[in-house]
Amino acid sequence: MPRHGGSAARRWAAVLTASGAALAVALPTASHAADGPAGIGAKGAYLLDSGAGKALWSKAADVRRPIASTTKIMTAVVALDGRPADLDKQVTVKQSYRDYVTRHGASTADLRTGDKLTVRQLLYALMLPSGCDAAYALADALGSGPDEAARTRSFVARMNAKAAALGLRNTKFDSFDGITAGGGYSTPRDLAALARHALRNSTFTTVTKALSTQQKALNVNRRYTWYNTNKLLGSYEGVFGVKTGSTRASGPCLVFSARRDGRTVVGVVLDDAASRYPDAAKMLDYAYHTHTPLTLRRLPAAAHED
Repeated sequence: MPRHGGSAARRWAAVLTASGAALAVALPTASHAADGPAGIGAKGAYLLDSGAGKALWSKAADVRRPIASTTKIMTAVVALDGRPADLDKQVTVKQSYRDYVTRHGASTADLRTGDKLTVRQLLYALMLPSGCDAAYALADALGSGPDEAARTRSFVARMNAKAAALGLRNTKFDSFDGITAGGGYSTPRDLAALARHALRNSTFTTVTKALSTQQKALNVNRRYTWYNTNKLLGSYEGVFGVKTGSTRASGPCLVFSARRDGRTVVGVVLDDAASRYPDAAKMLDYAYHTHTPLTLRRLPAAAHED
């Protein structure tokens, strides 16, 4: 259950604002905004000036769609909503987390049974390699109830409560990781608003902008290496997040953010079968009135795709 103390409020203080003068210069003209970026193949898309809270362009902004692992943005938000001390809480990896990944053929951080990791470490495992095992671990450790099923249900209920509190009227979560086909959904507009909220948390931003990380288990001599599945990160100047997602039902999805010249832009593409990264780059070029050559960062052979 979320706690709403002063420390939590301070942690979620806005850090991504821009000056009114800068916005006056950078925002597109009305005629430019009417045109929009050309050739965006996504079935749904949204482009948001984060500082101003102003939509710059959209496509089917309020059509509900499955969102795959972009769900994990909310998983992270709920995990970060607790006490600051929760980040250092130790979680023991259970075999059930690994069995879940195997059963669903899900993306994984390859967490090893018996290893102890902190919630902070699990956030890296959640957001970089898109570990569904890490999502399960967070939901089980931070949910409430007498058993895993009850705890994970309560965690998903907190995700939906948070969506309601943020005014995300077209969003419903049915899992902690977004890989099930049980009816979870969101929209480009809602996901952009969620990402804007999440990026106000410095821990969330630190995690999602990392190209890779090494994290050592607390109780054994094992070091995990995780790579960020977001190929736009490190490929487009100023990009610092946020999350990939892809299932058969959702198609390739991407929630992304960039900061240039003191101005932060958040974007979303949903069900973009062939070109989610080039489309994201086109949308950012449109927002920043520029053209940026794009050569996508290549993931190591051992890294997970999502």
